[in-house]
Amino acid sequence: MSKLWEKNYRLNSLIEKYTVGIDYKLDKSLVIPDCIASMAHAVMLSSINIITNDELLSLKKGLISIIKETKSKKFKILPSDEDCHTAIENYLVKKTGDAGKKIHTGRSRNDQILGAVRIFTRNFLLEFMLNVVALSKSLLTLAEKNKNVPMPGRTHMQIAMPSSVGLWAASFAEDLIDNIRLTQAVYDFNNMSPLGSAAGYGVPLPINRELTAELLGFTKVQRNVLYVSNSRGKVEAVVLDNLDYTGITLSKMAQDLIIFSMPEFGYFSIPSELCSGSSIMPNKKNPDGLELIRAKSETLSSYASQIKNIIRSLPSGYNRDFQETKEPFLKGTRLCLESVQIMDLTIQKLEINKSNLLKGFSSEIFATDAALELVQKGKSFREAYREIGLDLENLKNRNPEEAIGKRKHTGGSGNLNIEKARKELQKIETQITKERERLRNKIMDLTGFEVLF
Repeated sequence: MSKLWEKNYRLNSLIEKYTVGIDYKLDKSLVIPDCIASMAHAVMLSSINIITNDELLSLKKGLISIIKETKSKKFKILPSDEDCHTAIENYLVKKTGDAGKKIHTGRSRNDQILGAVRIFTRNFLLEFMLNVVALSKSLLTLAEKNKNVPMPGRTHMQIAMPSSVGLWAASFAEDLIDNIRLTQAVYDFNNMSPLGSAAGYGVPLPINRELTAELLGFTKVQRNVLYVSNSRGKVEAVVLDNLDYTGITLSKMAQDLIIFSMPEFGYFSIPSELCSGSSIMPNKKNPDGLELIRAKSETLSSYASQIKNIIRSLPSGYNRDFQETKEPFLKGTRLCLESVQIMDLTIQKLEINKSNLLKGFSSEIFATDAALELVQKGKSFREAYREIGLDLENLKNRNPEEAIGKRKHTGGSGNLNIEKARKELQKIETQITKERERLRNKIMDLTGFEVLF
């Protein structure tokens, strides 16, 4: 089958292998988004009389067949195709004849790949945010259930002040809620249509960029056609940078869970079904999932850096370097989603060991409480601090549950505001679900059936 750029010569086989890379494998994730964008492009071409109504119907039928074959894993992209764009067009030419030869009018593979990636990214971000919502809910459930279970608070990993399991779990829930809000902003940044920019300089045709944007549910047209080309990689890097913040949160959670489930602490227990064993030590149950979340967080961060390092010194306009941004982007999105799902599973099954938590409450953990009691009796804080600090050996132990209950200010262990967090989370979930439904209806109106990918 022909290449989209084919001329009167053959490409050197070594150059062909080097330039194609593994795009034909990576593009399996982009076939359906590309077909959806191609359908909108075909509708637009019909509206300006580049193709006839009959040709439009033929192209729609062909693109729907590709979508269905992709879902059943029958649609193939060969190394000789180079990418999904060529495979799709060759399929359409074979099935529809001249109509298939017309569909690339007014576009380039440059805006074609950007359109497919933006549609893929929208779908991914909505799924990702709903998974983070689910993890946040699991953490709030854990926090509510264990809001009165004392847990030693630590700074510098040393005993510090009374805390609770509820405070620990709710802190990560609130962290993730803020991360979702950042992701919503990134979702809006991604949700602009690049279609019609062609190779970065537009085309001398009366194309209707607003129409394709509307058909696909994009909230705006990315106006300047050269900026569209220059933004390739930047949008993907912004998405991965945002995911990296969630990766950082997950890594910190994983580190806590690994440490506090060690026998020396025993605060938490990770069920055996979530741990692997050792090939030599029969006694071992290893928290491999959590360790890999910790490691993969660093890998995720490196993907974002990889893309930025590729694009930072490129001149304006399209450069083949952009091709190298696709693999780290697709890998990064998949990695972060899987990490969220693994953490959610872990939190749902986590076992809390109250007796071991209580053992961590030595008398010195109440030193600050004792100093503040002296302040309430009239002493300055500095005097109270010195008096307690010089007499720690005589500090009496206290009831940990009473200590955490006294912290009644907003966000303290005695006033976690879990219900407010739940309401905030519900509002976010409603927004995400509403947007997902809006896009679902847009794509159904365009294709005539529900497209899931």
